[in-house]
Amino acid sequence: MDRNINILTGYTAVGKTRLSLNWAVKHDAEIISCDSLLFYRHMNIGTAKPTRAELEEVPHHLIDVVDPSDQYSVDKYLNAAMQAVSDIHGRGKRVLVVGGSGFYLQAFFGPVVDDVKIDPQLELDIVSRFENQPLSESVEILSAMNPQGLEGLDVDNPRRVLKAWLRCAASGKSILELREAFEAKAGPFDGYERELLVLTRPRAILEERVRKRVDEMLAVGLLEEVRQLMELGIDKNPSAAGSIGYREPIACIRGQLSEDNLAESISVNTRKLLKKQRTWFKKFLPSEAVLDVTELTELPELWYRFPARRFPS
Repeated sequence: MDRNINILTGYTAVGKTRLSLNWAVKHDAEIISCDSLLFYRHMNIGTAKPTRAELEEVPHHLIDVVDPSDQYSVDKYLNAAMQAVSDIHGRGKRVLVVGGSGFYLQAFFGPVVDDVKIDPQLELDIVSRFENQPLSESVEILSAMNPQGLEGLDVDNPRRVLKAWLRCAASGKSILELREAFEAKAGPFDGYERELLVLTRPRAILEERVRKRVDEMLAVGLLEEVRQLMELGIDKNPSAAGSIGYREPIACIRGQLSEDNLAESISVNTRKLLKKQRTWFKKFLPSEAVLDVTELTELPELWYRFPARRFPS
């Protein structure tokens, strides 16, 4: 048990919170969040964050660890998650990881970051050049650094081109060499046994639950929460301000979206998120781990044992 991590993921609004709490109480576990928005303080209603009573029912980690104006890096998350796992096992308890954020979820199965360190001045110089020339010129520079080819890089995606340029320049390596080094790298939790469940419900039921959740969020004060977050500087953090459930109320407060259309806008965007989650789960997670919880009030005893693996960078 002291080298085991149970990982519970699934669709937005599928019911992870209550099922995870029931399982954690029954199995003397503590919960580590891998939801990228629960990191932020004061973002409660729009994230469907567990209530104070639920947080007190079972010890939780990696919730409310940073202000909404500050971005939270995956490096910080990894360090904190590894420490939390060690501490929980040290107390003789089980670890339950809960959340649906794919990038952070990947960290429990394999590496998500490599060892490339980018000098701040180098980054400033490259970003300045990148922003002041056509994308095609940046692709040409990157191609010159990669005589063996760009390994399928999406050269029409400015963000990916810039990231590749920065990493090649900082490391002195090609995209191929960086990829090979990454694939050979050990994951931070490779020494643990990992057991996985992916929760689902029929599409129509999920969409109905989403709309009900949105209506409840607005009824209990989502707009007021967002006004307070704007005063706290959420605009300084694109990851938080641009997330579903927050970008729509921000647009509404600014007069860019009518309040009459707010609920539908959040619901539509959340349904798009469900579609993305469906694609990601099918592509990267085993079908054997998928569990329909429509008729369930408790999770099963047997989970799918998930081996170490590498996700595309």
